[in-house]
Amino acid sequence: MMGCAMTAKLNHVLTLVSAASGPPALTPGLVRDLACHLPAPGEPVWLDDGYAVDIPFAATREIDDRRLANSLRIDIGDEPVDLFIQPLAFRRKRLFLADMDSTMIGQECIDELADYVGKKAEVAEITERAMRGELVFETSLRARVALLAGLGADVVDTVIADRIKLTPGGATLVRTMRANGAYTVLVSGGFTLFTNRIATTIGFHENRANTLLVENGKFVGKVAEPILGREAKFETLVDLRAAKGLVKDETLAVGDGANDLAMIKEAGLGVAFHAKPAVAMAAAARIDHGDLSALLFAQGYARDEFVD
Repeated sequence: MMGCAMTAKLNHVLTLVSAASGPPALTPGLVRDLACHLPAPGEPVWLDDGYAVDIPFAATREIDDRRLANSLRIDIGDEPVDLFIQPLAFRRKRLFLADMDSTMIGQECIDELADYVGKKAEVAEITERAMRGELVFETSLRARVALLAGLGADVVDTVIADRIKLTPGGATLVRTMRANGAYTVLVSGGFTLFTNRIATTIGFHENRANTLLVENGKFVGKVAEPILGREAKFETLVDLRAAKGLVKDETLAVGDGANDLAMIKEAGLGVAFHAKPAVAMAAAARIDHGDLSALLFAQGYARDEFVD
């Protein structure tokens, strides 16, 4: 392939995805150069001209995907290109779990609620530290929710209408996976007041999240126990995988914070999405430049297969 010899059966694939905004970053020269870093590469298969390409290759022994990915990122340099390395087997996933805040939507819902009681900066700082893994998630959530005491619950309607923006590519990702038989779940450390509506809007089969306690139309400053956090997300993935008779490699999970890491590491393809540095480093795969449609390219879907 392009000067690189192919001698064995193609069983792995490198997928390169250019940032969706701006001009395409994948040139034939860059694709050729990266292919020559792979063991026995095959011919590239374009999924979207200039924006996404597969390079299958033959791994005759176990490879260190993480080390290879880090080496390729050095060669990519400053180009806005994400990459995924995985086996070709079970590439199209049958179970998808996604975080909500700063993943399927661009905001942190609790931070936006706190703005209505004049405490957004205080709550946002706690949120940021929790997502970096510096605070125990459950403890930090209780502390943040306590600051909402007395706020009218009807403010959720205003927050969703005026402040919440869906992440580009998210709805297309879910619709395409559903159209191809995958089961999709929005699993969040946030609140059902948001996930119920956002999951319906995007098209998830179901959603799981925490319940904010309300009395007389106002938040009481408490969340129902037990809190859905890191372990609950992990258990949701494991339980659904078993219930549906799937193997690990048939699952996909994406998130941005420390409470997503357990499910990200347990998934066949676990992806950190524009994540905090510690989370991005710990995840086997990550999206630093693209939108959520990159997860369709990672599964081998061509652009003309997307369900918009």
